[in-house]
Amino acid sequence: MPTLYVDRTVSDDCRRRSLYDGDLYTHSTNPGAEGLCGLARELSERAFAPHDPEVAQESMGVEDYVAVLAELKPAFIHHPDAKAHIRDMLDALGCDLDKTYFDVPRLRTMAHGDYLKAGLALQFHAHRDTWFSAPQQQINWWLPVYAIEAENSMAFHPRYFGVEVANSSAGYDYEEWNRTGRKQASQNVATETREQPRPQEPLDLSSEVRVVTPVSGVLMFSAAQLHATVPNTTSRTRFSIDFRTVNIDDLVEGIGAQNVDASCTGTTLGDFMRVSDLAPLPEQLVSAYDRPRHQPAIEAVLS
Repeated sequence: MPTLYVDRTVSDDCRRRSLYDGDLYTHSTNPGAEGLCGLARELSERAFAPHDPEVAQESMGVEDYVAVLAELKPAFIHHPDAKAHIRDMLDALGCDLDKTYFDVPRLRTMAHGDYLKAGLALQFHAHRDTWFSAPQQQINWWLPVYAIEAENSMAFHPRYFGVEVANSSAGYDYEEWNRTGRKQASQNVATETREQPRPQEPLDLSSEVRVVTPVSGVLMFSAAQLHATVPNTTSRTRFSIDFRTVNIDDLVEGIGAQNVDASCTGTTLGDFMRVSDLAPLPEQLVSAYDRPRHQPAIEAVLS
């Protein structure tokens, strides 16, 4: 059974292999993590002014709220200080900055109640990131921007780690998602209309594990870990940050979590950049992990 480790002092190599086996890690905050969450708070409070971001939904119509998110979230992603804070955070946690690659950090929001659950504030069902074309070597990093509770955190289902779950990932193409899905996020307000991978069998979620970390505390888990957004039954909107990393040695050597049920196409690896200098992953390595698109059956081509 996977284990949750709190402030465990091990090398990054050891930690990654433990994560590939389904373990979860939390680490106390450090200056880089504090800086990243501080930046998110600064931008959020400016964007929602004069309202408190955590309760702004009480004073704003949904359309106006979505309009704020449509500007706030890209502003955070592309802020030059965000990448610098991530570099400092990963350095403090023992990552090799010349071998570690990361994608852009994303600011997530989860309003309470039924106010907004789609598009830019999508409430994710149980899923693995590997169903969304993530490599088996991907490590997810998650940090709360404001204080959270069990009722607005994330739920993990470790009993399904390494266990095949029937799912619809075969219909997901990352290239197509970038071309159309991302652009439609702000258009999905009342309901989520974009097709995304999801389980296709009943799941026993009774043994879920919810992890509550302090503000800017770091939660790490494998992209192969089955997890979901917890419905927010608190009185405050949850703000969180997530990004992902891969280690180039693991990609070259094929070391990662076991792929038990992902059958999507494409790869997210083209989004990753080296922590030390923001250089992209070598093109040939990205291509090696780019699962080919489905081709028409030869009989159909010849008919």
